[in-house]
Amino acid sequence: MGLMDFIKKQFIDVIEWTEEGDGTLAWRYPMADHEIQYGGSLTVRESQMAVFVNEGQVADVFGPGRHTLNTQTLPLLTNLKNWDKLFQSPFKSDVYFFSTRQQIDQRWGTSQPVTLRDKDFGAVRLRAFGNYSYRITDPKRFHTEISGTRERYTAADLDGQLRGLMLQHISDAVAQSGVPFLDLAANQVEFAQQLQQATAPSFEALGLKLEGVTVQNVSLPEELQKILDQKIGMGMVGQNMGQFMQYQTAQAIPKLAEGVGQGGGVAGDAMGLGAGVALGQVLAQQLGQGLGGAATSAAGSVGIKPDEIMATLEKLGELKAKGILTDEEFAAKKAELLKKLV
Repeated sequence: MGLMDFIKKQFIDVIEWTEEGDGTLAWRYPMADHEIQYGGSLTVRESQMAVFVNEGQVADVFGPGRHTLNTQTLPLLTNLKNWDKLFQSPFKSDVYFFSTRQQIDQRWGTSQPVTLRDKDFGAVRLRAFGNYSYRITDPKRFHTEISGTRERYTAADLDGQLRGLMLQHISDAVAQSGVPFLDLAANQVEFAQQLQQATAPSFEALGLKLEGVTVQNVSLPEELQKILDQKIGMGMVGQNMGQFMQYQTAQAIPKLAEGVGQGGGVAGDAMGLGAGVALGQVLAQQLGQGLGGAATSAAGSVGIKPDEIMATLEKLGELKAKGILTDEEFAAKKAELLKKLV
């Protein structure tokens, strides 16, 4: 190199990266034909790491701080270039910066239902979506496996690959969670934790750390959703099914009476009448059992008072007038009670 060429040659004595915009994961410092000044400085900010690469081979890695570039701070590069201890000349090397900030609110979701195996229902199809966050923790591995020699590598470039890893491990997450398939929608936190645990090794293989996963929605197939709704309803009812049926019957009677009174065509009247008869039978059976128990108790009692029997007959008469008891049922109970007066 001639003297004038040496004078014209530009040397770099300060290397740094001021991140512009969001989503850049890796950035190559623009060297062009420039050389790095021996003894120059490398500034690595918080949430950054820098890597020196010699002819495609990763050498030294630097964390946050201000570093003086010499043979002591660049031991691997010194070895690759066969420098001696007295080396103080400008040198060439590729320098890559990596952002170690968390990349948050990355979306994942099933574009098509994912088929899973379930011990209760066999093969089932699941839809789910949520978000996740990650960061670069091993820039050397990330450079080797992902970003390579590109001038800039962004989170958008990596989005499809990472989303695929999330979906790939859904089946593992469901199996490891131990949560029954029907209960996944109600156990989204547990599902998310297991999904993160199942997927983390795949991220680590790329030089990344999966920081967090959320499951925002789990959609079950329609037929299983109906079963889940029924299960929730049964849970709300609890063990007292008799009270639940009585409540349902009491709610249905006014609606049926209103429908029959307003008229709804022959078919509607027939349906209302049929339902009313069925409900009447249920009520009559329950009342009959109650009254039968009372009558039996009265028969077995000594010295039953006539006014109590007459009060019971009056109540039975009211039930008959309202159509709750039939004439035959009223007559049978009346005859049974009148015997007590003899």
